[in-house]
Amino acid sequence: MSTPTDNATLNALINLMDEPDESAFNLIRQQILLRGTRALAPLERALDNTFDTIVQDRIKAIIRIIFREDMFAEFSNWFHYESSDLLKGFMLVTKTEFPSLNQEEIVIKIEQMKMDIWIELHENLTAFENVKVINHLLFDIHHFEGNKSDLTSPQNSYINSLLESKKGSPLSLGMLIIILAQRLGLPIYGVNLPQHFILAYLTDTGIDHPGENDVLFYINPFNNGAIFTRREIELFIGQMKIKPETSFFTPCTNTDIIRRLINNLIYSYKQSGNLDKIEDLETMLIAFK
Repeated sequence: MSTPTDNATLNALINLMDEPDESAFNLIRQQILLRGTRALAPLERALDNTFDTIVQDRIKAIIRIIFREDMFAEFSNWFHYESSDLLKGFMLVTKTEFPSLNQEEIVIKIEQMKMDIWIELHENLTAFENVKVINHLLFDIHHFEGNKSDLTSPQNSYINSLLESKKGSPLSLGMLIIILAQRLGLPIYGVNLPQHFILAYLTDTGIDHPGENDVLFYINPFNNGAIFTRREIELFIGQMKIKPETSFFTPCTNTDIIRRLINNLIYSYKQSGNLDKIEDLETMLIAFK
């Protein structure tokens, strides 16, 4: 907890942001960085109240360093201790673009959709019928759909944008289905198929250590949750002229999914030449090592 003295010292340091001597400024910057996220609000206030472009640039650079270090710590914590929570990972990725993301609001929306699905489910439904209920809620009632006109847009990879626009990529739509299904106790998991993320519905016995024989069927989140078989995957791989691998048919981990989401964003920002965003995201990937 910061004290009045700490706050006064921090404000005094921020007031010295126009220090002309670069060596002296570096010492000031290091002292501000030591305050971590506590320095963000005062820095943002200072940014709003200055017209000095040099000071503005210095403040923005410090804010970016603090934000990046804080996000790295959050990603590292998720990777080591919270990776079972895919929604948390999805929201962390979203925070790299929307730092003030209202996570509670996102959780409430997810819970509302879950309850809408839960009302329609009962123990006598087959696996196929369970998926049919999810598809009806997402694609017929809420009108989610694949963003086929702008597939590489970064907005496809942020959960708030997905919930607001109802448009997403195979990965983001697939993640939404996984998050809802697993909150409902349904064994739906992601499959890291090259160039197309899909889902697998597992047998009850395959949940702990899933293999190819534990998959009942596959789901295409980008095509309104259409159900298909292993044969379609084999044909797809054949068309791509790549060697089949076990990972193309079996569930992947949540960390694999979040890593793919970050890589998708890096690719999107390379298309627009946004080097700062690329550097931020590449830093987040290091937390997974």
